Amino acid sequence: MKSNFNVQLYKNRKVVWLISFLLCLISVIGMLICLRSTSIQAPLNLGLDYTGGTQITLERSCTDDCITLNTSDISNNIIALTGQDKNFISNNPPNLSSSQIQLLDNSKLISIRLPFLSAAQSESVVSAVNKSFGPFINKNTSVEIIGPSLGEQLLKSSLISLFFAFLGIALYINFRYDRRYSFLALFALLHDILIVCGVFSWLGYLFNVEVDSLFAVSLLTIAGYSVNNTVVVFDRIREKSLIDNKLSFKYQIDKAVSATLTRTLYTSFTTLLPLICILIWGGSTLYWFAFSLVIGVIAGSWSSIALAPSLLSITSKKDFD
Repeated sequence: MKSNFNVQLYKNRKVVWLISFLLCLISVIGMLICLRSTSIQAPLNLGLDYTGGTQITLERSCTDDCITLNTSDISNNIIALTGQDKNFISNNPPNLSSSQIQLLDNSKLISIRLPFLSAAQSESVVSAVNKSFGPFINKNTSVEIIGPSLGEQLLKSSLISLFFAFLGIALYINFRYDRRYSFLALFALLHDILIVCGVFSWLGYLFNVEVDSLFAVSLLTIAGYSVNNTVVVFDRIREKSLIDNKLSFKYQIDKAVSATLTRTLYTSFTTLLPLICILIWGGSTLYWFAFSLVIGVIAGSWSSIALAPSLLSITSKKDFD
């Protein structure tokens, strides 16, 4: 497919670098703010999958639209159990003031995140919330308990998966092309992952959005998508370097990016369509998973057609095998 675009990437390379630098800087600032936050104390607002604790989900029994609730009222109702309910009278009761409440699906679902609770304590919380804010659909009530060792193991497994994904990508591109391409593909990949993490750090700090195991899956998916786009552009650059070998390397890159721009935009658009559908109709469980993929696809497309080629354009030309 031929492109009608005439990209002048080398001429505008500084603008590309400035945009990517600002996005990365904002991302790093967000992660540092989360790290220094007393309530988060990590670059991202880690969810129950990673930190452990008790997650209680209640579904209200509403025939029509549910009456809007206030999270502070629910939180105060739970805190009042301390010292009043027999299950919370002990020498070392759980700190119920650290509970985190989320209202989902227009207040139809109540998600309560708490420290580790016993089965009896969990029942007391469900009863107290049911008494003040019910009725609830009992069969849809769920109580999940994740131990700290399991959460720590899951976090390590996610980081190891990302590391080996990066390593495999680097080895493949280094074998397929050369070290410059391998380094720039990894650099573009880190750029995309950093931006996605930065967006979620700000969401976690401002809106208490947590990341769970699905977030790690989305990062691995984004890594594959980003590298795929970058390899296509690099392959076209190598092709142009053989066909138009009389042109300087920077103009070969401009022509290669122009030739692949339409294809990359179409691919990104068709990838975004189902993700947007999941955002709208996929429900609360998949919402942030799809949202992270949307950010990753946009960032990956930008790095593939702008950042990585613009950085390659300032390197000296080499012969290609």
